[in-house]
Amino acid sequence: MIKEACVEGFAEALRAQELGADRVELCENLAVGGTTPSLGTLMVCKKYLTIPVIVMIRPRGGNFVYGDKEMEIMAADIRKCRFAGADGIAIGLLNKENEVDLHGLRNLVKLAGNMQVTFHKAIDVTGDIEQELHKLCDSGLVHRVLTSGGAATALEGEDMLKKMLAMAGERLSILVVGKVTQLNIDDLSRRIPAGEFHGRKIVGDLTSFT
Repeated sequence: MIKEACVEGFAEALRAQELGADRVELCENLAVGGTTPSLGTLMVCKKYLTIPVIVMIRPRGGNFVYGDKEMEIMAADIRKCRFAGADGIAIGLLNKENEVDLHGLRNLVKLAGNMQVTFHKAIDVTGDIEQELHKLCDSGLVHRVLTSGGAATALEGEDMLKKMLAMAGERLSILVVGKVTQLNIDDLSRRIPAGEFHGRKIVGDLTSFT
């Protein structure tokens, strides 16, 4: 089982590694759901961490429908991630109909090179999660999808998550999120047979650095 810790900055990333995280998703501004961290933060994380670092690519909080200038920002950030040696990126783009924006996604994924690509929780606010997952599976553009099955928690989204796991098969991984913590991950992993889980407290409290 892969435990991916959602971290806000270098100190939390290092703490997550010390507590046994297998991978981190590096963000800033988690109060608005996470935005792209600074290049400096990423470079220092890559210098001192030995586990993979996935970087959130998101220019702002709010919805996932982006204009041309915002797409330029994300493209520039992806290039910087490649330069700094990031192991992967987490992105999510929707069109005005709240469907996965495959055209925009394809353009950004081209810039990712050999980095892994996670499609983040934008899928959970689409009108038809199963339909959009089919699109992502068929596209071959992403390695994994971060999702709570459209529910507030992974436990509440259990049935949809199981459907998504069956639909995805070997084509991509389902990265389960939604109040996943060190205290409930064993129970959740028994109920939801995913190989990857994600959470702020998945390996414990990251805000204590002593």
